[in-house]
Amino acid sequence: MLIKNPSATAPPETHRVASRLVSLDVFRGLTIVLMLLVNSPGDWHFYYSPITHADWNGFHLADLVFPAFVFIMGVALVYGLATVRETPDLHAKTLRRVARRVLVMVVLGLLIGLLPNFYFTSFRILGVLQRLALVYGLSALCFLKMSWRQQAWLTVALLVAYAVLLQLVPVPGLGYASLEKSTNLGAWLDRLLIGKEHLYTNEEGWDAESLLGTLPALASGLLGVLAGQWLRATGPDAPTKTAWLFVVSSGTLVLGLIWNGWFPINKALWSSSFVLYAGGLSGLMLAALYFVLDVQQWRPRGLWLLLACGSNTLVVFFGAEAIERILTRLKLRHPDGSVFYPRDWLYDTLCRPYFANPYHASLTWAIVYTCLWIGLLAFLYRRRIFITA
Repeated sequence: MLIKNPSATAPPETHRVASRLVSLDVFRGLTIVLMLLVNSPGDWHFYYSPITHADWNGFHLADLVFPAFVFIMGVALVYGLATVRETPDLHAKTLRRVARRVLVMVVLGLLIGLLPNFYFTSFRILGVLQRLALVYGLSALCFLKMSWRQQAWLTVALLVAYAVLLQLVPVPGLGYASLEKSTNLGAWLDRLLIGKEHLYTNEEGWDAESLLGTLPALASGLLGVLAGQWLRATGPDAPTKTAWLFVVSSGTLVLGLIWNGWFPINKALWSSSFVLYAGGLSGLMLAALYFVLDVQQWRPRGLWLLLACGSNTLVVFFGAEAIERILTRLKLRHPDGSVFYPRDWLYDTLCRPYFANPYHASLTWAIVYTCLWIGLLAFLYRRRIFITA
């Protein structure tokens, strides 16, 4: 869907309403910029550790991107559906619209998995857009049909149930519970239901966006839904909302660190401790931005650029991943018959030769690529063009 007049209608990912959080839009923009930066090194072998994902257990800056966006999506969902929630007669129509958006995101995610060669026998079925779609749809359903207390208890239940499943349930064929990459219960379930050939790593039979991992990912979305309802509450004033969001987010982060001793913080598994730790960090970031931008009404020059980066998220999620897959997987041939990939050729020609330090070259490539995307998003924002599901 192409929208040229955002004052009349809005992208579903931003859910424009009369009462709007500038802080949330800026947070989304910052998250998108960070996503582009951490996902676009010139050479994965030469990239600074803080902006790469942790190898397995642990937490790096890059590991905040996905859960932060899920948290933001939960908050934005509240601002988009709050009025509808108060009118039960509109629930069915709204859920049909939500289902359509879910379907569009799933189809786009599957298309990414097929690019660039469309090998239907071995393409990846799971993915980032698919997980976002499922969490968005389930979070919307929970928000419309459950009280905030029920949502809170469901969040707790999801985290505890997931921990029990991964840490106590023996994996069939293995005989004991495992938290390792290819032997955990989620990996076994994916191989059973989807097939090894359709997972992220065909050799190991494992996928970071596992079906079972949807449970804790939904908990991440519900943390955002709960935060959004608190910020929309009519009783407390804005400074009080900020203070309590800061306190609760800090407590959530600490709980994640404590739980890490039993169930390690792990982005790939989307462990329960990871949900709390990343959710706490996301809440703290939102609290800080909310106080500065919505309470204090600070409007620095150039703020619009971050708003622009967060205004066409579907374009970025699909476009960046699609371009990356085409450039890194499409096989071309030199005149002598040797095979090369477009991205490797571009990097080796335009970037690598000009740097003695390969880490500097890799980071420069990522920065330039990110800036190109920022330029495109700024152009779309200035023209008031928003492409949505």
